[in-house]
Amino acid sequence: MSKPDELLVAVAALVESGQSNQMSLTVVTGGAVITGRLAPEAVWRQRVSEVLTDSARLGAFSILFDPAVRKDEPPTHLHFHVARILQGTVGIPETGGMYRVAIEDVSAWTMGDFSYSDH
Repeated sequence: MSKPDELLVAVAALVESGQSNQMSLTVVTGGAVITGRLAPEAVWRQRVSEVLTDSARLGAFSILFDPAVRKDEPPTHLHFHVARILQGTVGIPETGGMYRVAIEDVSAWTMGDFSYSDH
């Protein structure tokens, strides 16, 4: 998408302003389908920092994700928490991951996330 979808930017801005991680969204970006819940950037950064801090090999990288709060700028990225990349009938990873997607790279999107069933 050459120009970010204004409605998607508004959804991201509302998530940022509310500090909520309950908005479910599914996007298509670079041919991949990602589904999950949006989180404010600061919350997402904090969680990634915590995961890296707990890692013996990757702890030094945690400082890069220190949550810096940006003010008065429209969001440029979506921050997914408990998200999965859809591949067939499987979501990768099964437990959900932390993904950051540039809004300008989203070619399609819908509200809600996809659930999986063995039935």
